[in-house]
Amino acid sequence: MTAPEGPLVAGVDSSTQSTKALVVDTATGRVVARGQAPHTVTTGEGRESDPEQWWRALLAALAECGPAAAEAAAVSVAGQQHGLVTLDAQGRPVRPALLWNDVRSAPQRELLVEQLGGPAQWARRTGSVPAPAFTVTKWAWLRRHEPEAARASAAVRLPHDFLTERLTGRAATDRGDASGTGWWSTETGTYDEEILELAGMPPELLPPVLTPGEAAGTVRDLEDSPLTPGTLVATGTGDNMAAALGLGLRPGRPVVSLGTSGTVYAVSTRRPADPSGTVSGFADARADWLPLACTLNCTVAVDRTAALLRRDREEVEPGGTVAMLPFLDGERTPHLPYATGLLTGVQQATSGGQVLQAAYDGAVFALLRALDLVLEVDPQAARAASEPLLLIGGGAKGVAWRETVRRLSGRAVQVPRAEELVALGAAAQAAGLLLGEDPGAVARRWNTAEGPVHEPVERDEEALARLDSVLEGAGELLSRKS
Repeated sequence: MTAPEGPLVAGVDSSTQSTKALVVDTATGRVVARGQAPHTVTTGEGRESDPEQWWRALLAALAECGPAAAEAAAVSVAGQQHGLVTLDAQGRPVRPALLWNDVRSAPQRELLVEQLGGPAQWARRTGSVPAPAFTVTKWAWLRRHEPEAARASAAVRLPHDFLTERLTGRAATDRGDASGTGWWSTETGTYDEEILELAGMPPELLPPVLTPGEAAGTVRDLEDSPLTPGTLVATGTGDNMAAALGLGLRPGRPVVSLGTSGTVYAVSTRRPADPSGTVSGFADARADWLPLACTLNCTVAVDRTAALLRRDREEVEPGGTVAMLPFLDGERTPHLPYATGLLTGVQQATSGGQVLQAAYDGAVFALLRALDLVLEVDPQAARAASEPLLLIGGGAKGVAWRETVRRLSGRAVQVPRAEELVALGAAAQAAGLLLGEDPGAVARRWNTAEGPVHEPVERDEEALARLDSVLEGAGELLSRKS
């Protein structure tokens, strides 16, 4: 290993499918070591994971980093947003965690929105109208369907909170991830007592929300931990907030993230509050805001379509009249929790490659509609219109994804060379804590957003009009509960 030019830090990304860890040189941003370990998601009526496997995966991923992990002077953990982790008095999971893409709480979501006085009240107080993804709806579902588990819960955490607390022994969360729960007010910067009461959430079960730049603690003397006891631990944050940090994102620059879920966002200096519920008014991991819209069906839906067609994900073909809305797991944006996938316009001449391209088109169509709304609430939207879209996530590596975004957006696309931006953002947060710097400035010094720019092509208005028509015409069918 080449000798580092500055202190080392570790950044961890605990995502839906795996945990990734990076050890980074704070002076240059060079990744000196990396590791990864898988997770298992239980699928059935919902989406669940055992938090204990996240902890084991964190230790395994850091162990893969070798001696560099022990040399890290600070560490930060970023995690998938919204998940409901319930712990007993000994800190053990009461039951598997309900994940962000578990939409069983849709009925509880409708009731909570009504009880507080409607979507506008939620947007004003929390910045967001909760989706079934939000933690507050999941807790209400648990109390309704598994009251014994709710009563046995002595603590409620988000995924990154759980892991940070395992490292330090101290309960803590940050404003970014807390803003995705539905019970933390972006208006006041505190937990909303009325919402907690509506959801039946005792406030003493929740962790304190630390300020940006505040340490969560230090690493305890833990069995099998590759980290050195006494290592500084930053607050951590949600995965989208960490990716924004990892890019060193400035206000107004639009991001399209292609992962299991799709997200679009831009840092803003103005607190968002969209009463339509399409744009979530999250806080970022610093002192700004992160208006964001999320779709449930992104790479996972396209990959499933490719598998059904027995094609490689890149085996797309242009042309044809087919249109597809790949809402295989319900959908968050647009708000269609009971939707299933819809395929229309199939003809004798339709090829499998055209059907696969239609799946890409449907997924990107939903994201770009959401991006328009994100930029509407952002005061730097005028600048954003001339900036290339930053394309990140696993799908950004795929030619079919990139070309579909270019064709349907009509905009230039930039694909950063830096990989694992969530873990890099966590590392930047750890470096900011260690060095007393703004973590966004740290990431910009690391040049994490640099990468090739693909020039714009003419926007495919025909495909967009076809998808608009299908979505409008099938609205009642897609919203119907089976």
